[in-house]
Amino acid sequence: MAQQLSGIRYAQAIFDLALENNQVEQWGEDLAVVAEVFEDADFAALMKHADMPAADKLAATASVLAGVNPLVRNLVDLLISKNSVDAIAGVYSSYTELLDSHLGRQRVEITTAVPLESAETERISSFVTGLVRREVVLTTKVDESILGGLVIQIGDRLLDGSTKARLDGLRNRLHTEIAASA
Repeated sequence: MAQQLSGIRYAQAIFDLALENNQVEQWGEDLAVVAEVFEDADFAALMKHADMPAADKLAATASVLAGVNPLVRNLVDLLISKNSVDAIAGVYSSYTELLDSHLGRQRVEITTAVPLESAETERISSFVTGLVRREVVLTTKVDESILGGLVIQIGDRLLDGSTKARLDGLRNRLHTEIAASA
């Protein structure tokens, strides 16, 4: 929880700074690069290693993140110096939420049992855009366990139109009716 709170605080601070510099989208892209670099387990472990001198850690990040805005790199250096490398993912996630809100976007995740064709993705995107009345950033994933249909995750709302959910609902109703008639 502490890492999540610090991630939100750092994200808000860097977002405000990016807003002042009129570079919110560019810094979002830079933070995406940073998050991707730190998703590498070996690199993240190296940055957390207690025996590695701080100067070497900072030199390694300067080399790997050479194309990233210096102020974004300063944030990374600060997190490394505070042994808060684990907060980087939270900073990126929170920054993305702030950026989406600022730009009037809504992230939506669609889960289907089989890959969607582009026409289906377009139709779903149009439907969700009508629901949320905002620009939609759609990501799709395949989960065969839902059997069919689709699951739409819009922020903290879940629209479950999967075959699995329908079968589970039918099973629950049958159990209830059997228990009531007994």
